[in-house]
Amino acid sequence: MLVVALTGGIGAGKSTVAQFFAQLGALVIDADQLARLAIERGTDGFAEVMMRFGDEVIINGDIDRRKLAEIVFSDSKARADLEEIIHPKVQALFAEAVADLNPEDILIYEIPLLVETGAAEKFDYIITVEADLELRKKRLIKKGLYISQIEKRISAQATPEARAAIANTVIRNDGDEDALLRQVENLWEDVLLPLSLG
Repeated sequence: MLVVALTGGIGAGKSTVAQFFAQLGALVIDADQLARLAIERGTDGFAEVMMRFGDEVIINGDIDRRKLAEIVFSDSKARADLEEIIHPKVQALFAEAVADLNPEDILIYEIPLLVETGAAEKFDYIITVEADLELRKKRLIKKGLYISQIEKRISAQATPEARAAIANTVIRNDGDEDALLRQVENLWEDVLLPLSLG
């Protein structure tokens, strides 16, 4: 089996690339989805988040992710505390998913914080999706984020250079979706499929 990390800055187009890989036959797991599972109501993670952040992050008995994001992107200590709660649980969920793979599977793991978590060595191959900063900001504004939120999130992430330094391949997403799909298809056929066949 081939375990591939898919990273990139916020707004670069990781999720679109992940969807294309899924259409080509890859199994796709999203680290953000695992992070949500790690702190769902009833889990140890939920209890730990409540203990650390209190009732202000709870709405209708669930964690208010928007409120939590506001706190952690404004306070590096709070962010470190949240990461300390979430990262080990996400790693355990990911390990379970990998244990269930078949030998011929290609797993694409969408992981925004690959550089930040120092997890690069866990993967057979690393792809980063990068795009012009202004274009990323425009995409995020379209998704409903405010420029202040966008700038806090971008500054909390590794630089494009740091991501490129650990990546085997950089996908550029400055054009249209057709151009992006062509890059993904070429990478799938010319690199990932041959690697998975050993």
